Amino acid sequence: MSQEEVELVRRAVDAWNQRDPELWRSYATPDIEWTPAGPAAVEGTVYRGYDEVVAGLESVWQTWDEVFFEESEIRAVEGATLWFGRLKVRGASSHVELDQEFAVRFVLRGSKLASIQAFLSRGDALEASGLGG
Repeated sequence: MSQEEVELVRRAVDAWNQRDPELWRSYATPDIEWTPAGPAAVEGTVYRGYDEVVAGLESVWQTWDEVFFEESEIRAVEGATLWFGRLKVRGASSHVELDQEFAVRFVLRGSKLASIQAFLSRGDALEASGLGG
C-alpha cells in the first residue's frame, strides 16, 4: 500500500465527514460501487455510479444529523485497503446517538476509488478480505 493510497482513502473519508459529495466524488471512478453496512446490507443494496452513490450518501446524511468516521488503522490487503475505526452518528429526528465499530474495504483503480464495501465490525471486513475474523 503506497502512501498515496492511504492519503486518498483518508481524503475520501474526510470528504464524507464534511458532507461534501462533490469533493468525495472527485476521489471516485465514474463506475464506483458502494455496498453499505447495516440495514442496507441486509437488503443487498449496492449503489453504482456517481449519481447513485451521491444519492445514497445524501440519504444517509438526511437520516443522521451527525455522521463522523474516526480512524484507528489503515491496512493493506491483497488488492485493497482496509480502513478501521468508529462510526459516530446522531439521528436527525430521534437524536439517538450511536458509536459503532466500523470498517471499510476500499479497492482503488488508477488512483481513484472503484469499490467501497462497509462493515459493522473489523472481523467482518477481515473475513470478507480472506483474512479470517
